[in-house]
Amino acid sequence: MEMPDTTITRQSIQALILDMDGVLWRGSEPIGDLRSIFDKISQLGWKVIFATNNATRTIQQYVDVLVSFGIQAQPWQIINSAIAVTHFLCQQHPHGGPVYIVGEQGVIEACDQAGFYQSENNVIAVIAGMDRQVTYEKLKIATILIRSGVPFIGTNPDVTFPTPYGLVPGAGSILAAITAATGVDPIIAGKPEPTMYQIAVNRLKITPESALVVGDRPETDIAGAQQIGCHTALVLSGVTDAKQATSWQPAPDIIEADLASVIDHFISD
Repeated sequence: MEMPDTTITRQSIQALILDMDGVLWRGSEPIGDLRSIFDKISQLGWKVIFATNNATRTIQQYVDVLVSFGIQAQPWQIINSAIAVTHFLCQQHPHGGPVYIVGEQGVIEACDQAGFYQSENNVIAVIAGMDRQVTYEKLKIATILIRSGVPFIGTNPDVTFPTPYGLVPGAGSILAAITAATGVDPIIAGKPEPTMYQIAVNRLKITPESALVVGDRPETDIAGAQQIGCHTALVLSGVTDAKQATSWQPAPDIIEADLASVIDHFISD
């Protein structure tokens, strides 16, 4: 596919903000030759931050996964929706406090580092995200707390999650179950809210217009980036097909098969 916006040049971009699931890998399978792709990114002289709605892993676990695929990364380069959750909570409760979490270690650790700890008593928020060990008991406790008036925060609304075997339930599916039981829609912390991208450009010390965001979901990755003025590239290697991609408005700057194809545009620029 062609780049509709020919004003994007390798000189106008200073950094990439990359989604991971559906862009770098599906489950445990890499998408393309990641070593080669990141060698080309180095040739371009671009900085990189990884921004994912997936809050199941801790920051260090993401660093380790990237290293296993031959990608060197530092913890400051990783932003997930758990970071966005704690950013939101710290604005409301700067001294931390008890929360009830339906989620995995990534959310639990991020909350703990920000002063928020798991509890069922006097909680200041219910936080829910993807939880592959979700139980009826967890959903019941979350429902009772939210029905009592406790704020309901969701890591992200992604209803599916790409794997080598196809799409499986994501965080949004768990949020939907809790919403069905409570009648309360969650406050979303991750994409499409622009918080993660704002954190990213601040860490990179660049303007949003100098960043190219690469994602596989128009309704989250692309929408969030467009809100703050980042350039966008939508890839078809995750959950979005060509028909869905071309129908998204406002249109992404680039629509390509995968990350390698996006980078090759600029290598030949």
